[in-house]
Amino acid sequence: MSDLDAELTSFVYHYEQATNRHDFDLLVPLIADDATYWFTEGSYHGIDAIRAAVERTFATILDEVYTIEGLEWVAVTADLAVCRYRFRWTGVVDAKPASGHGRGTNVVTKRNGAWQMLHEHLSR
Repeated sequence: MSDLDAELTSFVYHYEQATNRHDFDLLVPLIADDATYWFTEGSYHGIDAIRAAVERTFATILDEVYTIEGLEWVAVTADLAVCRYRFRWTGVVDAKPASGHGRGTNVVTKRNGAWQMLHEHLSR
């Protein structure tokens, strides 16, 4: 694994850990202001729309644990990279244990010396 791949992988797992804290303010520095997220239930552009969607998920899936598995970097440059992976989640929905899984693709960009999510596409 190259140093750049290791740096990017560290960023993605930091993002995963921040997601599992269920506090969107921890994710804000990790997401570009002009990012677009595509989820199964809809598409969201800009940090405010993404915040609303993610916070809705936090309110729906209580005690969620989100994990990224099989992370692969399919394109990497000094300031833009694309990865794909599988994800799993567990939590409580409507007072009952629940879980799910799917596939993810992310585009990350380096801005002002820091990596940020520019695009996330999660599907079942």
